Amino acid sequence: MRAVVAGHGDFAAGLLSAVRQITGRDDVFVGLSNHALCAQDVDRTLRDAVAAGPVRVIFTDLPAGSCTMAARRLQREDPQLIVVTGVNLAALLDFVFTEGPDAATAAGSAVEKGRAALAIAGASPTRGGGTRGH
Repeated sequence: MRAVVAGHGDFAAGLLSAVRQITGRDDVFVGLSNHALCAQDVDRTLRDAVAAGPVRVIFTDLPAGSCTMAARRLQREDPQLIVVTGVNLAALLDFVFTEGPDAATAAGSAVEKGRAALAIAGASPTRGGGTRGH
């Protein structure tokens, strides 16, 4: 295990299932859900996962979500811990295939790949917040 993936509901489980199906690897990530957990429970669960390590990176779903807030609190205690928010499947796949022990480089590459994977297929949405066809 090199990283934690944490988020709402079955977010982490879904992403990690896809990572396993595509790569055949299940030794890179541990998934965590905040389902039915209070903030203290999220903190404790995340802390336990990092302590069981070796974990240097925590991927989360939302920048201001409870998992990210817990990860940021851990990061204050351990500034070497890397927190990546807004993770997607492309980012996790890149992280799996990034070789080498440098967590910062692997996380940076994953962020770049995750950003590059976002695209609009077909017609562009209208400006001004409207949705075409609705």
